Amino acid sequence: MSSGSIPRLVIAAPSSGAGKTTVATGLMAAFAEAGLTVSPHKVGPDYIDPGYHSLATGRPGRNLDAYLCGPDRIAPLFLHGAAGADLALVEGVMGLFDGASGMGELSSTAHVAKLLRAPVVLVVDASSQSRSVAALVHGFASWDPEVRLAGVILNKVGSDRHEELLREAMDSSGVPVLGALRRDGRAGTPSRHLGLVPVAERRSEAVESVAELAARIRAGCDLEALLALARTVPELPDAAWDPAAHLAPAEATAAAPEKPLIAVAGGAAFTFSYAEHAELLVAAGAEVAPFDPLRDERLPPGTQGLVIGGGFPEMYAPDLSANAPLRDAVAELAASGAPVSAECAGLLYLSRSLDGKPMCGVLPAEARMTERLTLGYREAVALSDNALAAAGTRVRGHEFHRTALEPGAGADPAWGLTHPERRVEGFVSGGVHASYLHVHWAAEPSLAGRLVASAARTAAARGGGR
Repeated sequence: MSSGSIPRLVIAAPSSGAGKTTVATGLMAAFAEAGLTVSPHKVGPDYIDPGYHSLATGRPGRNLDAYLCGPDRIAPLFLHGAAGADLALVEGVMGLFDGASGMGELSSTAHVAKLLRAPVVLVVDASSQSRSVAALVHGFASWDPEVRLAGVILNKVGSDRHEELLREAMDSSGVPVLGALRRDGRAGTPSRHLGLVPVAERRSEAVESVAELAARIRAGCDLEALLALARTVPELPDAAWDPAAHLAPAEATAAAPEKPLIAVAGGAAFTFSYAEHAELLVAAGAEVAPFDPLRDERLPPGTQGLVIGGGFPEMYAPDLSANAPLRDAVAELAASGAPVSAECAGLLYLSRSLDGKPMCGVLPAEARMTERLTLGYREAVALSDNALAAAGTRVRGHEFHRTALEPGAGADPAWGLTHPERRVEGFVSGGVHASYLHVHWAAEPSLAGRLVASAARTAAARGGGR
């Protein structure tokens, strides 16, 4: 089987809340338990669902976002992530045709399905309907002829009689029913202010939930029919995305005798990261070392650069604050001029305080939780040369938080937002680049290359060694 003909399905729904994550994660786990190598993917910028996908399959959950990365990169990124897999499953976002606000189909599940030439299986919440389900499915199947709606999984079915009525209605729709799942809250995943609780915060319970989901899928879905459908896909003509093709390690390492070591924050407080970021850092010539700010009292030995991504530091502010040795080490590294890239949670961690709890004190700002959700895609431009981006670099990003920072920008802001609103945001100070904006580096690999090159120069200036 060539890489372009990897069997694949897109799991979509008419709207949010229909059970896409439940069904997609359960399918991934069921097929993996059956011995298939399953590649998990998620439409959109969400970081949390891919954590459950990874738990179900044992492979990194990867995002496919046509707004952040551009439509032309979707198939190459998919082929890169799905290399060596027997089956790829792509969980959609929101409703099937819901895309970036005001931009038509861009970044919708339907858009990604077309880019991947993949059949769509629609998960329908059937809890409050019977014959109407056929009309709903007919509407979705006929809305866009380029989207191949090839099957339906009925979710939240109340009884055997309810299922019988639903199947009778669907007989005339021309779209086969590939599964029917009863209402069942036992395998649910808890939520809070930004969605599901990440796997890293409830791993043992998450393992049990995923196992229960797999059992429900095996009992209620026709896995053979789903796999046969996935194998009907045409060949994708694209070449797989290759991080090394976009970066020259020599540029980063010429200034230092060793690969610069970039420490990457992880653990329960910092779970938001795209898999391609670490791959790009390695391709740029770095050695990547993970660490957990909740547990580790020092940075990895020889750290010459730091990446602190998103997550939920507000849930762990007391514990992060109590780890004073690591806070001091981060502040010392930043003061040395070493490159530090911080997004959202990382921005809060670098501030003076979070909800009154002392943080690293790298940035002259105070952070606090709010009731207001800030959510949406953004377009931005780098306003000055810094350790992450050259002045004038244009990116697309995503904001997703319920916190506020005062002030919201430093004397040298990280970004000038250009759409959908115009404002400055974030901080640039020495080697520090800190912002609320989540950016997918696969869309702008120069960010990783610049960070690694800066780490190499900083290491060389300090004597080169670790």
